[in-house]
Amino acid sequence: MENKITVSQLQQVMQEAYETYKTNNEGANANYIPFLANVPSDLFGIVICLQDGRILKVGDTSFVFGIESVSKVPTAILALKQYGAQKLLQMIGADATGLPFNSIYAILLENDHPSTPLVNAGAITACSMVLPIGDYKSKWDAITGNIEQLCGSAPVLLEELYKSESETNFNNRAISWLLKNYNRIYDDPTNSLDLYTRQCSLGITAEQLAIMGATIANDGINPITGKIIFDAQYAAKITSLIATVGFYQHTGDWLYESGLPAKTGVGGGIVGVYPGLFGIAAFAPPLDSAGNSVKAQLAIKYIMNKLKLHIFNNNKPVIITE
Repeated sequence: MENKITVSQLQQVMQEAYETYKTNNEGANANYIPFLANVPSDLFGIVICLQDGRILKVGDTSFVFGIESVSKVPTAILALKQYGAQKLLQMIGADATGLPFNSIYAILLENDHPSTPLVNAGAITACSMVLPIGDYKSKWDAITGNIEQLCGSAPVLLEELYKSESETNFNNRAISWLLKNYNRIYDDPTNSLDLYTRQCSLGITAEQLAIMGATIANDGINPITGKIIFDAQYAAKITSLIATVGFYQHTGDWLYESGLPAKTGVGGGIVGVYPGLFGIAAFAPPLDSAGNSVKAQLAIKYIMNKLKLHIFNNNKPVIITE
C-alpha cells in the first residue's frame, strides 16, 4: 500500500513544524567552542530536497553555520570512494559505540578499534586515510572538493571557528595519539587531527546539507547538478552508518521516534536521508545535553510523524507531482 504525499502537503507540514517550534527556547548553544556560543540562538530553518531536485524550505535556510560533526558523513563517503566498503570496515569499522561522540573509553572497549567513521576517533582515522597520504594540501582539496560535489556548491572555511576549535581540541589530541599507539591512524597524527578540525570548521547552509542528504538518498547522483558523485553501492553503506550512530548514544531513541537516518552536529545542523525520496536538513543552534539541536530534532520528528514517513513503515511513501 502506498502512502501518497503531495508536494504542497510536504511544504504545509514543514511550515507547521516551523511555526510550532520557532519560539521554543529549550537548550543552549555549545559553549565549549567560543565561536559557536556567539551564534544567534533564534536562527531556525528547515529544507527538503526531493529526488527530482525540487527544494522546499522555510526559515533561515541560507545562514552559513559550522558543519561540525556532520562533516563526518562526506569524509566517510570519500573513504568509501577511495578504498571501498570492505577496506573501510577493516581499517575503521561500522559499529556504534553507544557512548558520546568524543569518547576515549570507546577506543579501549573496542580493542583498539575506532569503531565507525561517524564518531571522533573514526573520523580522525578517516581523515588520515584520505589520499594521497602525506600530502596535506591535496588531502584537504579532496575533502572540500567532495563536499562541494555532494552539496552542488562549495563550503567556506570559517577561520574564527577553526581557530576556536584548534585552541580547544585537547580531547581529540589525546584520541589521535591513542590511535597512533594502536596503529589505527594511517598518516601523521598531528596533520590528520588538523584536517579533521578544519573540516569541522567549514561553513555550510541548511540548503546545502539537504542537497547532500538528497544525493545520498538518490544513490550518489546529485539531484541538482545531475552528476554522479559516488557509486550507487555506497549509498546503502553510508545510510546504514548514519542510521546506527548518527545521534551517538541516543541514536536508538532518535530512530525509534523519527524513523529517519540522520546525522547531527554541535553547530546546530542535522541532515537526514530518506532513501529514494529526499534529503532533509534542519538548523537551530541551541543544543540538548547530548549536543543535538533541540528545534531541529523536534521539527524533523514532527514532519516524519505527521506524514507517517517512518522508514520501517510498510506503507511506501510516494511524492506526487502536482
